[in-house]
Formats: sequence, C-alpha cells, structure tokens
Amino acid sequence: MSTIEHDTKTGSADTAAIEELHEIVDRQRAAFLADPFPSLDERRALLAALAGMVMSNRTQIEEAMSADFGVHPTLATDLIEVLGVAGRAAYVAEQLEGWMAPEPRYSDPTLYGTGRAFVQPQPKGVVGNISPWNFPFDLSVGPLTEMLAAGNRVVLKPSEHTPACSEVLRDMIRATFDRDRVDVAVGGLELAKAFTRVRWDHLLYTGSPEIGRQIAMTAAEQLVPVTLELGGKCPAILTDDSIDAESVKQVLGTKALKNGQMCISVDYCLVPRERMDDFARLAVEHVRENMPDFYSSENNTGIITNRHLERIQNLIEDAQERGCEVRPLEEGGEIDPDTRQLPMSIVLDPPDDLALMQEEIFGPILPVKAYDEIDEAIGHVNAGERPLALYVFSKDEQVADDVLRRTTSGGACVNAAAVHGALPSLPFGGIGESGSGRHHGIEGFREFSNLRGVFVRGEGDLIEAFAPPYGDTAQAVVGAAFEEAGG
Repeated sequence: MSTIEHDTKTGSADTAAIEELHEIVDRQRAAFLADPFPSLDERRALLAALAGMVMSNRTQIEEAMSADFGVHPTLATDLIEVLGVAGRAAYVAEQLEGWMAPEPRYSDPTLYGTGRAFVQPQPKGVVGNISPWNFPFDLSVGPLTEMLAAGNRVVLKPSEHTPACSEVLRDMIRATFDRDRVDVAVGGLELAKAFTRVRWDHLLYTGSPEIGRQIAMTAAEQLVPVTLELGGKCPAILTDDSIDAESVKQVLGTKALKNGQMCISVDYCLVPRERMDDFARLAVEHVRENMPDFYSSENNTGIITNRHLERIQNLIEDAQERGCEVRPLEEGGEIDPDTRQLPMSIVLDPPDDLALMQEEIFGPILPVKAYDEIDEAIGHVNAGERPLALYVFSKDEQVADDVLRRTTSGGACVNAAAVHGALPSLPFGGIGESGSGRHHGIEGFREFSNLRGVFVRGEGDLIEAFAPPYGDTAQAVVGAAFEEAGG
C-alpha cells in the first residue's frame, strides 16, 4: 500500500469516526434532557453492570493487553485492569446513597427564618473521557464509575496505541450499556482532535502535559470544564535510616510495575550522598536475588511501541555519553526488539540538565540523585514542577511529616509508592504541571457533579430587606448587624 493510499484510507476512517462521534453525542444529549436525574437504584444498577462487565470479559482483556504490549503479565491485568475497576465500582455503589444526599448548609434564622439551604449534587450531562495507552481499562472504565455515579452520560475515547484493547473496550461497553448511556469512539489523531472540540459538559484527559495544555486551551474556547491528569517526575526521598532492603524493594517494585510505564512510578530517587553506594548495592542484590531473569520474563511488560523503546534507549545512551555511571541491575540483560523488553538500570547522580532528569522517563531507568541535607532534597523537589506524586521513606514519622508539609504534590505515600493510586477512597489527581481536578472517591463524584446550591424559603424571614425600595426593614437589619459587630 502506498503512503498516499494509506493516508487516504486513514482520513476516510477518521471522517467516519468523527461523524459517528457527533451522532453519539447528539444521542446522549437528547437522552440526558429526557432523563436528567437517574435514581439511586438506577445508578447502582449501572455500577453493578460495569463491575460484572470487566469480570466477565477478563480473558478478552488479558489477551488484548498482551497483544498491544507484546508482553503483559496476566496477574497484573487481573489486579489492576479487572479487579481494581470492579472493586472501585463496588466501593462507589456502597457510598453512593450518602454522596447523593442533599448536604445541609447554614442559613441565619434571624434573616432567613425557617428557610433551608443545602447543596444538591446533580449530573453535569454528557461527559467525555480521553484515556491513555498505559492502563487502557483502569483509566477508561475506572473514572466511568464516578461519572455514572454522578448520573452522567459518557463517551470514552481510548488510545490509538492500544488497538486490541480499544476494540475489546468498545465491544464490551456496547454489549453492556445502552449507547445513549455509555459509548466508545475509536479512531486516530483526527478523531482525538475532534473529540476535544465537542462542547462537553465535562472533559477528562489523562496523558502528557504538552497535550493537556492544548486540550485545556481548546476546551476553554467553549468554557468546557476539564480534569487533567498529566503525570510528571515523581520523586522518592529516602532518609539515612531508610536505606535498607525493604525501602529498596518498594522503590524497585514500583519501578518494575508496567516496566516504568506508569504516571505515578518512581521517576527518580533522592538519597543521602554517603549512602549512594549502599543504595546501589541493595538494588543490585534485590533484583539478582529476588527477580532473576526478570527483564525477559512474562512478568515484565513490553514497552508499548518501537518508538517509545527507541526513546528509552536514547536516554540511556545520552547518560553514558555524558559520563554518568549507568549500572544495569541484571547480569547479561539485553534489549529484545521483538518483545520490546529491556532490563532495569540505575543512573548514579546524573546532572540536572540530562534528558532523563528533564523528561518523565516512562521506562525502566531509575536516576539516583545525591543530597547532603534533607533541606537540599526538599529544595530540589520544590525547584521543579509540582509532581503528581511524592514518596518519602523514613523511619522517623516527624521527618516524614516535615517533608510532606514542606512539599506539594497531587498525592503522596510514606514508606511505600503508588499505593494511593489504588485506593478508591482517595482522590487522584495532580497540581500545576501535573494536572488539575480529581477522580476516585467522593472527590471524583463531586468532580463530575454540578454542586447546585439550593435555598427553600420558609416562614419568618426578612429577605424583603434586600429588595428596593429600601425602608425600615432594611434599616433595622443593618442597624442590628452593626450593633452586633460593635460598630
């Protein structure tokens, strides 16, 4: 097939996908206007259907993940993409009655008598979700739980880098939900651009800061509210008393998850200068004793594309050319171009202007930076963009609390890494360059709800004082207020 033919067919496919997208949105908007407030029972039924959907499609999800990544651990798929999503839906269903309940707010009885004030969460309408390739189901169907809990209609746009997962996602969604409730738009770059130009009632995007910035600008033209989950360089600060086998195990275990292709992976470590050799030795010992031949095993996720693999290779070569010590953690480990697997390496004390210290790594490379005092480590974190997550390893609770108090991040863990992202009760999101807004938990429910403030008039109020022409009632209210204030 020639390049021109390929482009023409791709363009034709995207044109059809864009037309279908607008049909989907029109269908869902009409359905929302006809039924704008699903009951508690209806929402719970949708959440139960969602949980049942991922559980019953377990095998298809596992096969699709392996097809797209080349190699993907089946148990990781089960834990994150299947059980994690089903558990999140179950948690939301349990909490939903309380989340939906009107929340009373104070109203001064002197002015408002027996009137009532409360916040009533209501659905926003039709919500879009642009999900990334690294967690094709967890980051598409996962946020769908809070979107449906809030009563919305939802359109999912999966990544073009995971075509097998996108096909399974579309098929199982359409087999489970009415298309005017949840649907999937599958396509390439032009569809993605068209997706951002829809006048959504809310739009969630998970991906890079660069694309997130473009999406925010496009959404702003139509005043579409957005939630942006953008990642970044998540640091782990280890204090002197935490340079031990357990801390190193936690750091490397998180880095090995998805072969580093995770937005809340440990991107780099900050380690006391006099303990750098100890950290490196413990890292090598852990991998060689507890993870033999890991890089070429079924437990090691393949890098998503050849382009991404080449980028990681370039980061390593750049560090070597700059004279950095790059230490492989496995003996004889080599890059396998067929499975796109490669061994984990640590880079000792790289300069800050190195590419791997400037970019989010998204691969099995762990830079380890030296610091002399904890204030220096905190200063290093604060000098950069605010990360999506920050991890502190310390046996001293006061030291850990001090680091958390003096730094800012979307989420954090103490003596662990990435666990906060697995808890459905905790809000998940970033700040600044790492994103805005939250999903997961009640914060996610509120993110995708319109928090309508409501006042219901009762008896014995003085609200007429606020309306002209002003007279004795207004004067009495003002006089009483100033007298109470001592004016």
